[in-house]
Amino acid sequence: MIGFLRALLPAPMRISWLERLRACGGALLGLLAAGFATRLLVGAGGPLPLLLAPMGASAVLLFGVPASPLAQPWPVLAGNVVSAGIGILCAGWIPDPLVAAPVAVATAIGAMLALRCLHPPGGAVALLTATGGPAIQAAGWGFALNPVGVNSALLVLAAIAFNTLAGRRYPHAPQAAPGHQTRDPEPAQRLGFSTVDLDAVLRRHDQVLDIARDDLESLFREAEMAAYHRRLGEITCADIISRDVVAVEFGTPLQEAWTLLRRHRVSALPVLDRARRVIGIVTLADFVKHADLDRLDGLRDRLRRFLRPAPGVFSEKPEVVGQIMAAPVRTIPMDTHVVALVPVMAGGLHQVPIIDRERRLVGMVAQSDLVAALYHGRLAEAEAPPARPFARIGPGLRGAG
Repeated sequence: MIGFLRALLPAPMRISWLERLRACGGALLGLLAAGFATRLLVGAGGPLPLLLAPMGASAVLLFGVPASPLAQPWPVLAGNVVSAGIGILCAGWIPDPLVAAPVAVATAIGAMLALRCLHPPGGAVALLTATGGPAIQAAGWGFALNPVGVNSALLVLAAIAFNTLAGRRYPHAPQAAPGHQTRDPEPAQRLGFSTVDLDAVLRRHDQVLDIARDDLESLFREAEMAAYHRRLGEITCADIISRDVVAVEFGTPLQEAWTLLRRHRVSALPVLDRARRVIGIVTLADFVKHADLDRLDGLRDRLRRFLRPAPGVFSEKPEVVGQIMAAPVRTIPMDTHVVALVPVMAGGLHQVPIIDRERRLVGMVAQSDLVAALYHGRLAEAEAPPARPFARIGPGLRGAG
């Protein structure tokens, strides 16, 4: 019996106390703001409440789990308003409230699924309007707009303001995938699971999950990175960087930068300020783009004209590196594990500047450096003896891995 009761206990929450306090404070401030704003807009003393009970459930989603697909602005607004309209309709057509209420909730769920605005408090709104008292019946269709629509809109605005100030991404719109110009899978998806695999599993699961698809994929990717981190040991960017780096400044002439690229046989030069902080990067691709080198006819002449300094003080063409460099540039701290470079370089970057704690340049990592690190990491894993699950340390047993 005790074992059965323990099985009913939920898993522990894996969020910090700060995040828990943030959710509580957001609900408090959000409902206060929505309530007082409703009073200013529609006035007090009317037959209808200024804040409906289902708004408390909406606040749980908006401030407790703002990344949930059920907590986004469209589900909150449309889910509550549509459900209110369905409840009013069922109350008018079905005299018995005990029948009208379940019909209203079931119809509201179907409508929200069809309109892609599933919002659990919408079921409570449908139940409330289907079994409401004389005040709700007297308000009629206007009840769906005020107070349901007004409450929902003000609560969403409060959630946008609070979550933005708290550093959360809300509304939690899906992040666009980086551009990929071929029909092949992206490099990061050619080993391990792919988006096609994830979509197939979700179709077989055939249930609504309270997590956005891109968040689910991101969690899986991070889990893969954590597994690679464990298998490769503690290889950091500082272990594989090239420290003898050729760099330029914002005001370096284009001719000098081109000469450095050719002389040292590199494809990119970091651009530094006087404190050796990275402010940009200039690559061969930047020269090709700005010198219009895509056309083969007259290639040498166009390159010479582009690199040659213009006479006089003013020039319509770029003259220094800072005018053609890519900025801002992606940088990686030197104590970062090399696994973090995999999605960065698989996304198209060939070289990445590595910085210290003062954000000064300490070296560069190229794709070849990453390949070598991963290769040697796998060799070390293959040569290592199999790990035992436990090792005796002192008087007791402790995990060795």
